[in-house]
Parts: sequence; structure tokens; C-alpha cells
Amino acid sequence: MKKLQEEVLSRRTFAIISHPDAGKTTLTEKLLLFGGAIREAGTVKAKKTGKYATSDWMEIEKQRGISVTSSVLQFEYNDIKVNILDTPGHQDFSEDTYRTLMAVDSAVMIIDAAKGIEEQTLKLFKVCSMRGIPIFTFINKLDRQGRPPLELLSELEEVLGIQSYPMNWPIGMGQDFMGIYDRYHSRVELFKTKEYTKLPLNEDGQLQESHEIEESPVYQQALEEIELLNEAGNPFSKEAIDQGQLTPVFFGSALNLFGVQTFLETYLQFAPPPKGRNSTSGVVDPLSQDFSGFIFKIQANMNPAHRDRIAFIRICSGQFERGMSVTLARTGKNIKLSQSTQFLADDRTTVNEAVAGDIIGLYDTGTYQIGDTLVGGKNTFEFERLPQFTPELFVKVTAKNALKQKHFHKGMQQLVQEGAIQLFKTARTDEYILGAVGQLQFEVFEHRLKNEYNVDILMEPMGSKIARWVDADKVDEKLSSQRSMLVKDRYSRFVFLFENDFALRWFQEKNPAISLYQPMEDRS
Repeated sequence: MKKLQEEVLSRRTFAIISHPDAGKTTLTEKLLLFGGAIREAGTVKAKKTGKYATSDWMEIEKQRGISVTSSVLQFEYNDIKVNILDTPGHQDFSEDTYRTLMAVDSAVMIIDAAKGIEEQTLKLFKVCSMRGIPIFTFINKLDRQGRPPLELLSELEEVLGIQSYPMNWPIGMGQDFMGIYDRYHSRVELFKTKEYTKLPLNEDGQLQESHEIEESPVYQQALEEIELLNEAGNPFSKEAIDQGQLTPVFFGSALNLFGVQTFLETYLQFAPPPKGRNSTSGVVDPLSQDFSGFIFKIQANMNPAHRDRIAFIRICSGQFERGMSVTLARTGKNIKLSQSTQFLADDRTTVNEAVAGDIIGLYDTGTYQIGDTLVGGKNTFEFERLPQFTPELFVKVTAKNALKQKHFHKGMQQLVQEGAIQLFKTARTDEYILGAVGQLQFEVFEHRLKNEYNVDILMEPMGSKIARWVDADKVDEKLSSQRSMLVKDRYSRFVFLFENDFALRWFQEKNPAISLYQPMEDRS
């Protein structure tokens, strides 16, 4: 029991969130580099060299230089087991990111020093804030000219409504960037020196030994700003960090590997271990001996040659042992977990044991659904439901080659089970319709059908629609019209696709006996 507790308390599981191009995947790479998980960091867009970001494993991610799927990456640093979930920054993939945030204990928010708080950063921050997730902030790209750091701090507090405490402070910026003044470790770290140089500070916050940096105007300006922070800034509070009320702020340059190690070491010191999670039978203690966990992501074709499907499970309590039997709470069926794996992007190793806080992959033949709870003890319960978004954009889809129908249907069924794209069929003619929250989802879907299933498809845009599920087993198909198309989802539930708000209101006025709802109100 004591060994299990020690193992659980050594886990740190976090997601990295940001607006696209703020440096999220680059920071992930450099953290893996320090963790010894990789020997050389690939640059996100270094197409000519053939080096790609380790976390961007999908072919389309390598081509476009963006993350479009949440990667799970694991390494060990200073006896701490780290689980990083590198999430998509693009807003079209926010549903995948939202679910991933349900599986972490803290979050790292990256901000571009030149751009400050951007739209997607704000959205993802709000999700973390609603869940009370502790947030650590890394202000990136200090080697480029950006906005004044005091202005960035002010925006962070005003826009996000969270207090901040700079753990370090930049000395200059862009061409004048000289390094960081580390308030927490009482040292100055110099940038662009032949050797990684750390200069210790005395009790008064001054350099212990004289150095030429003291002659620099940017260093003197940094000292003035730090004095202002000491006098008027927020006090440091671990309790406030744990409650998501205060964010420790770090400055650096992920691309140049500067400030990353300091950030990692300090983050691991203050980030929380696995926490208790709400369930239908109360809060589940991560230190409990009984195994439990939930599926937050399903990924098809991580190895296209084997057409495999992996269900990612966040372990919430107890210990996983390969070959153990668990109960799938949704069905009450007993399942033996004999094939399990851990990941560094698409590189995988069989895992025999794991504990609360870990993320592992289970080979899936269609057994699991996103949100499923697995329980190892006698008491069966379910964890909180994961968010499901109502799609807003729709397309009709058909295979270009009629001879490829078998592959087309198989690819459609497997890819929609990942949860990013939703599949519908017209009530009368069984035509396929895809729904998504963003256009890029369709492009990724088309790309993957071509590359993973060798199927070319035709997509006929239907534009934006308002989707509402019907709380009834049977619906009169005569109610289907151009303005309120009746379709079925992949669970054979009836759904109306309304042309606009007016069409929705008109339908409700004419059919008051029909109850409409959205997926988050799903009662199945």
C-alpha cells in the first residue's frame, strides 16, 4: 500500500494549452529532450531536414506543421513520472482538447510574448478555470521583440481574471535579450553565452560577484521592474496555485531551449499529484487500492499497417496490471485488459503496470466509447460525463469509386468513433452526412480516408445547421423538410438539422409536443 501511494504521488499529468503557433509543440519537444525521452528535438516545420516534432505523429500534422490530435507523451525527470498531453491549438479541434483537459491535474499555458492573450488561449483557460485546474504560464519567444513584460502581466490578469506571480523576469527582449532574473532560485541565467551561465544573487537580490551585465541598461531596467513587483505585486502562495487562483509565470524561449529546464524543475515542484475525481458514488480517492479510470480519447490507425484502434484511459485510482479484469460500467460487462501500451507519440511499448495519474492505451476492437468508466473493485460507478459538442457545419459525403464502398464504410465507422466528427444518415435515403465544429475537421477526415483507407471521397457542403436531438423513439418522417431535415446519428437517435434560428423556433411552435435537446443534455 505504501509503495502504491509513493508511486501515485510521484505522478504529474498536465496538458499544454495555447493559441496556434505560440510554441506549444516546440516546448513539448524541449521538455522531452530534458526528460531524456528523445535525443534531438525535431522542429515543427523543418520539412527540408525531415525532422518533425515528436508529438506531431500523424502524416497531415507533419505536412502542415500543426497539431490536430492530442498526443500522449511520457518520461521521467528527477524521480517524477511526467505525463504530457500535447493538445491541438486550432479551434476546429477544441472538442478533443476539452476532453483532454478532463484527464489532467494541471495545465501549462503558453503565451506568445508579441501577441499576448489570444482567442483560443482564452477559451481553453476558461475550461481550466471552470474545473479549478492549476495553471502555470510560460511566456515564450523572448528572443524576438515582443510587448513589455509588465503589459503582458497586466493583460493576463485583466483578461483572464487570475492573479500572477512571475517566478523569473526577462532581462531585455529581442536583440537585447540577455537572459532571465530568476526570483525563485535567486540567480541570473544568461542567454547566448558559450556555456550555460548561472550567476547567484545575494539576500538583497544583487549579484554576489560583479559581472559586466551590471553595466547594461536593460539589466538596470529589469532590476527596477523587479523592485516594483516586490513592492506591489501579488504574494507567492502555493495554496492559491493549487486552487487555480494564482498562476506562476515563467519567461523564456522554447526554440532556443532557454528557460525551459528552470520551468520544468519549478513546475514539477509545485504542480499537484493526482487528485480525487467526482463519480456517481462520490469522490474517488487516487490513493485507493481499487483500480478505476475513464476513456477520454479514441484514436484509429496509430499504426495504419495493422488498422489498430487505441482507447486512451486516464487511471484515477489504484494500480493497473496487464491481464487484470475490470467492469465496463456502461454495460456491466467484465473485460480482461491484456493488451496495453504507453506512448511517446506513435512509438509505443507494452506496459505491465501503471498507477493513478498515468495515461495508458488499451487496444480496442470497438468495445469502448469516449467517456466510458472502467472499474476494478466490487463497487461499480461512473465518472463525470465528458463534454460533447453539437456540430455546426455539415457535409454530404460519398465515395468517388463505387468499388471502394467496403473500405469507405469501414473508414467512416472507425474514424467517427474517435469523436471529432459525427456521422448521420438521412432518415429516408440513408445518405451519409458528416457534422463537425470546424471546417479543418473535414479536411483532416478526407486526408485520413485517402491515406489510411485508400478511399477518395466527394464532399458536398451543406453549410451551417442547428442540430437538435429528438427525445422520442419514433418521429413522423413527414416532418422532415429542406428547412428541418430529419436524420439519424450513429446510435440511431433522431436528429433535426435546422436551417437557422427562425426554422428552429417555427418548428417548436408548430410541434410543441416534440422535445428537442443537445448532446450535453443527452439522457441515453
